[in-house]
Amino acid sequence: MILYIDPGTGSMLFSIFIGLAAALYYFFKMAIIKFKFLFTGKNTAIEDLKEPIVIYCEANHYWYVFKPILDELEKRKQTAIYYTSVEKDRFFEQNYSFIKGKYIGEGNKAFAFLNFIHADVCLMTTPGLDVYQLRRSKLVKHYSHILHSVDDATSYEIFGIDYYDSVLLSGDYQKDGIKELESKRGDTPKELITVGSTYLDCFNEKLKSMKIDKSEKTTVLVAPSWGKNSILVKFGKKLLDVLASSDYNIIIRPHPQSLKSEPDVINDLKDHYKERFSWDFAPENLDSLSKADIMISDFSSVIFDYCFLFDRPFFYCMQDFNMEIYDAGDLDEEPWKFRILEKIGIELKEEEFPKFTEIVEKALKDDNLSKARKLAKSVAWQNIGESGKRTVDFLLSKVERKEEK
Repeated sequence: MILYIDPGTGSMLFSIFIGLAAALYYFFKMAIIKFKFLFTGKNTAIEDLKEPIVIYCEANHYWYVFKPILDELEKRKQTAIYYTSVEKDRFFEQNYSFIKGKYIGEGNKAFAFLNFIHADVCLMTTPGLDVYQLRRSKLVKHYSHILHSVDDATSYEIFGIDYYDSVLLSGDYQKDGIKELESKRGDTPKELITVGSTYLDCFNEKLKSMKIDKSEKTTVLVAPSWGKNSILVKFGKKLLDVLASSDYNIIIRPHPQSLKSEPDVINDLKDHYKERFSWDFAPENLDSLSKADIMISDFSSVIFDYCFLFDRPFFYCMQDFNMEIYDAGDLDEEPWKFRILEKIGIELKEEEFPKFTEIVEKALKDDNLSKARKLAKSVAWQNIGESGKRTVDFLLSKVERKEEK
């Protein structure tokens, strides 16, 4: 007889196990400290063992979210620890003096480790705290979530940021959706601080010295999100056949999560079009974005990266988008992203695929949307160039200073 446990039940059992393990860990750690105090007479306290700041990086493509923060911490000679699920993380090439780094494995192994950390404040991009396997450690006083895009903060799957103590935003506009969800769900209000976009600040600086290698031929970049609503999953070969028949250079850059969530889809498409398209799986998207004359996407926030950094035209394709599984599905008003897209981009509908070349040529000659793109940039990407400093200012406000003895 084969025993089968479905993923949902498995996740629940793992969460129960982690909860019990955390309770036991906390109990024995406190007992050991008290034991040492009684028998050594040293004034050892559990507060002496904690880290002031813990930063967790879940995947390679989040490196530029954290780099400006780490650089600012190093500049201020502030100690911190950087835990990563990327074995060859670029952190280990930086030679920081005040920031320690450690690879803690991936998935459940990493979450099990993080459930026992001890810190004043823990900063992460990872959604779903206290929803699935990633649980709050009893030894962390403050959990802060930093957005890894300039998208609506309600674009995560349901309960994505509900149980964080604070959220660091790229623009003030993101506050409204969070506050509405807090009101409807009875959540404790979070601290909402607009710091700007760390990764866009990073890319903005890189572009100043970057040599952009553009082709003489028009280059079209396909850069979707992931999941059942993404264009590679939803339209697949129906869209790519049209692109393959064009005379354009085509770059396909799947979302990094696609390689984990729908590898069969990506591998099938890659094998089918390997002679026609260039495929980009690099952690950083800046090279592909810089080469593209026009982009096709769906609901991915890469739309904003592209038009804010390069002010070039893009298509978005989101017919029958289902918001039920996202936090945005509980909002009364349509999210800002969907309201702004029609003003800064061009919707590409399935029935228009056969006329793709005609539509592209028209879009490349149309500068009417540029003004709207610049206005959207001023709303979604505030405090340009200051995000690292503002983030560290906030983190340090949560660090408890020890009194000098």
